[in-house]
Amino acid sequence: MDVWANGVADVRERLGKSLFSRVAGPAGPENRARIHGAPGPRWFAPDRPIRTVHGDASMFIGGLRALLLQSVHPLAMAAVAAHSGYRGDPWGRLQRTSTFLAVTTYGTANDAQDAVDRVRAVHESVRGTTAGGQPYHAADPHLLGWVHVAEVDSFLRAHQRYGAHPLDAAGCDGYIADTARVAAALGVLDPPRDRNELAARIRAYRPELQATQEAREAARFILLHPPLPLVARAPYAVLAANAVAGLPVWARKPLRLPRVPIVEDTGVRVTGLAMTKAIRWAMKPA
Repeated sequence: MDVWANGVADVRERLGKSLFSRVAGPAGPENRARIHGAPGPRWFAPDRPIRTVHGDASMFIGGLRALLLQSVHPLAMAAVAAHSGYRGDPWGRLQRTSTFLAVTTYGTANDAQDAVDRVRAVHESVRGTTAGGQPYHAADPHLLGWVHVAEVDSFLRAHQRYGAHPLDAAGCDGYIADTARVAAALGVLDPPRDRNELAARIRAYRPELQATQEAREAARFILLHPPLPLVARAPYAVLAANAVAGLPVWARKPLRLPRVPIVEDTGVRVTGLAMTKAIRWAMKPA
């Protein structure tokens, strides 16, 4: 029995380290120690909903959904295609994003503000023109607002569907209010603070949304050609299928992502619940 238990513990440790390394990068352990161990006030108290959502394995699905949803804004997609290096360095981009989320959610107030200041400096330099001649600037508050609402909607919906402890109504509104603190610091004007405001803001962006060729290519890269070893392709495909299943029809159609209702509502969700449970098990501290 001890041999079996030790074997399971070893598998769990190796899997957890592998996942953490992918998401957090080589500096992950050092960053984690600083983020959680440094003394000082935080932006969010330990009982805040943002800590519950951002600490759950459902973020793997929510993050993929957010990338797909954000891509249907032509200006956001143009900026990503020209400046993010998502094809050449997708893991680096993921690691920078996950570190930013961790620092602003769990880190000291000073570290959170420093992280925001660095991102704002990067956004200031990201400018260009779409293939259709439309100018974009990553620091534009309106464009930042779309990126924010697409992300928050994706993280919250994934958590409510796959999270270990879904939030109640007040918790959902609390999560949106918490994320508004970070969004305002990044330059978003009047970010939504509850579910009604979030839904209204997304509706307001709808007339601007369309899937460009760049967006469809990005979706194919994310869903069909991730830079992963063969052994990781099947688990990733489960996460990707659930991310697609969570998209609204108005985002799926222009990205040419078909919907199969019965399969998605039963089999796909079951696999998503199982996969997030497995990730949660592997990454939970021993």
